[in-house]
Amino acid sequence: KLRGAFTGWVQRTFQSTQAAAASQNTCAADDKATSPMPKDCLVCSYNEWDPLEEVIVGRAENACVPPFSVEVKANTYEKYWGFYQKFGGQSFPKDHLKKAVAEIEEMCNILKGEGVIVKRPDPIDWSVKYKTPDFESTGMYAAMPRDILLVVGNEIIEAPMAWRARFFEYRAYRRLIKDYFNSGAKWTTAPKPTMADDLYDQNYPIHSVEDRHKLAAQGKFVTTEFEPCFDAADFIRAGRDIFVQRSQVTNYMGIEWMRRHLAPDYRVHIISFKDPNPMHIDATFNIIGPGLVLSNPDRPCHQIELFKKAGWTVIQPPVPLIPDDHPLWMSSKWLSMNVLMLDEKRVMVDANETSIQKMFEKLGISTIKVNIRHANSLGGGFHCWTCDIRRRGTLQSYFD
Repeated sequence: KLRGAFTGWVQRTFQSTQAAAASQNTCAADDKATSPMPKDCLVCSYNEWDPLEEVIVGRAENACVPPFSVEVKANTYEKYWGFYQKFGGQSFPKDHLKKAVAEIEEMCNILKGEGVIVKRPDPIDWSVKYKTPDFESTGMYAAMPRDILLVVGNEIIEAPMAWRARFFEYRAYRRLIKDYFNSGAKWTTAPKPTMADDLYDQNYPIHSVEDRHKLAAQGKFVTTEFEPCFDAADFIRAGRDIFVQRSQVTNYMGIEWMRRHLAPDYRVHIISFKDPNPMHIDATFNIIGPGLVLSNPDRPCHQIELFKKAGWTVIQPPVPLIPDDHPLWMSSKWLSMNVLMLDEKRVMVDANETSIQKMFEKLGISTIKVNIRHANSLGGGFHCWTCDIRRRGTLQSYFD
């Protein structure tokens, strides 16, 4: 009996000690969480132009052509459909990839030379086939962190994406995001869509540019409202105001999720364009400074008067100089305006695009010239290839 009583006392004492320790740890965690912005947090970015201190730059390594599915078809030009049908699930042309990798490495070196800390996602074999209960696919790449990550203040938001080939793209960034989380950043993953057949209009008619213009004008897109989906690159930030477009990869449910998630500190505004193939806002409408925006003359903004009435300066960039025979498998020539602001007076711009360089110089903005012509072919310019993690600035309103 004595032995039994002693054993019971030891167990009760141990359990009580565990409970007390757990309580102390919980209190410590609660105390830490009460700080709105931990002093050592590495993540802080409110807009597209405050001085850039840290950035994630994507990787072209192991990039694969996505399988030719209905959502890929709706986001690419008809002249490249044969390329997707032939090479879907395989590597992009090796020689082209090699040149793209070298260009991005040079871009990273230049960013470091400008005093910016550069982080890179992990290399992954994107040719591996995967299967969910709803679909099968291979992967694509981790080239465009802007597509999947949105930084709002000290929060990193992982976008759910809309292409099946990009379902597991987040895996390349998880090591980095965990590090940022451990530094005090908030980390949010938006609801992951099943990407079942019901998310896509399987009969979406897009055999001509005229079809695409008509459908976009009617607000019809390949993605349905079956479940929320969005790419982070359809959002662009200006302090308390964030602008977004409904596109082939971002639906109204996804926009509404973001609106509710960010309220009341941020206001999410839907804007639209005369665009036959909307996918990502930053080669159509790129905010480059407080009250300063580049607006694509080929894709005019339907709500542009709202910006002009608010005192914004709207600039139409010059026609891109990229030659017609250069492959742009997933984008248009207007990547020339897809620039990265290092601060209000420095911009990273394509070394080949002399016209837009002159435009920036007239605005008093010095240009940092980098050649990423082969990297462009994979679907993005400087803004796409990067995700700014930290910019030195504060939350302000530029639109009231």
